Amino acid sequence: MFSLPHASPRDLPYRRGETAILFVDMQNAWVVPGRDAHVDPDKARYFYDRVQRQVIPNQQRLLAAMREAGQDVLHTIIESLTADGRDRSLDHKLSDMHLPKGHPDAQVIDALAPTENEIVLPKTSSGVFNSTAIDYVLRNLGVRHLIVCGVVTDQCVDMAVRDAADRGYLVTLVEDACATHTAERHQACLEAIKGYCWIADTDTVLARIASLD
Repeated sequence: MFSLPHASPRDLPYRRGETAILFVDMQNAWVVPGRDAHVDPDKARYFYDRVQRQVIPNQQRLLAAMREAGQDVLHTIIESLTADGRDRSLDHKLSDMHLPKGHPDAQVIDALAPTENEIVLPKTSSGVFNSTAIDYVLRNLGVRHLIVCGVVTDQCVDMAVRDAADRGYLVTLVEDACATHTAERHQACLEAIKGYCWIADTDTVLARIASLD
């Protein structure tokens, strides 16, 4: 594994008013054991342990820091726009992935509950840039630096990082605030996307937030 934070030309100082954080799919369905019918909690013990012991505490620290700094916070969740899910992507239909509009499993976990002035973007695809207006929203907010964390590393988080980079954002991936179902998958994803983002740990990102220009 490469050392963190990793050397990247995207490692540039954050600027006040141009920095936002995106929490990916931190919702009851995926991070609360037993809520995802497609996952056996016993077989996913590594994932749930990492989420509870490391990812959520680190995300809480990042969330508090961004709120204290007055910078924008965005959450994206998998949630259909309809009760029957007819608006879902073909991939989600084929994968039998459906969280009805307003369903408790679609909600952000209590530990990271959005405030009324934070943005929640429901999506029906792996890529938040593909099935929401996040690019439009970020540009309206004047965001240049996008901090990304969430689950799972090698699926929805990966796509958020790549798509944001392709659209001209300077992306930070917070490694210890992300998780997927094995350590090997997590590491392989980091190696694959390190050319699209600056990969850092929570403490480093917190220090960067604290030194906002």
